[in-house]
Amino acid sequence: MIVTWWMWFVLGVLLLLAEFTTPGAFYLFFFGLGAIAVGLLGGLGIQPPLAVQLLLFLVFSIGLLALLRKRLRVRFDSKLPDREVDNVVGEIAVALEEIPVDAVGKAELRGSVWNARNVGDAPLARNQRCAVLRVEGLTLWIAPN
Repeated sequence: MIVTWWMWFVLGVLLLLAEFTTPGAFYLFFFGLGAIAVGLLGGLGIQPPLAVQLLLFLVFSIGLLALLRKRLRVRFDSKLPDREVDNVVGEIAVALEEIPVDAVGKAELRGSVWNARNVGDAPLARNQRCAVLRVEGLTLWIAPN
């Protein structure tokens, strides 16, 4: 079987394009670079037997993967902030209905209706302002303000 330089080059380009289907993984990227490197050797007139080409492909690909993947991941991974992006604890919500002590009702916060548990020591009246003490899932833990 004859593998010409342009076949390696096409394989490399296809592997690089396939990397877009797994953004951030950076595995196919290095195998694409390995195939392009073998293709470039063939384009320069260095055309070893197929077994040697496959060996060079693996050496280039795995070598580049081992040397550069971690650096690229650090460079391109999105950085998440060290704190919560949006914390509603401490804000003021408005009870939309009467909520007895330790009961769940509805409260409005930032224009959205939330489930709200009254963890205060007094019942909440309709339209009463209350402090958000905690959030668990989609439930606000509120108390009279």
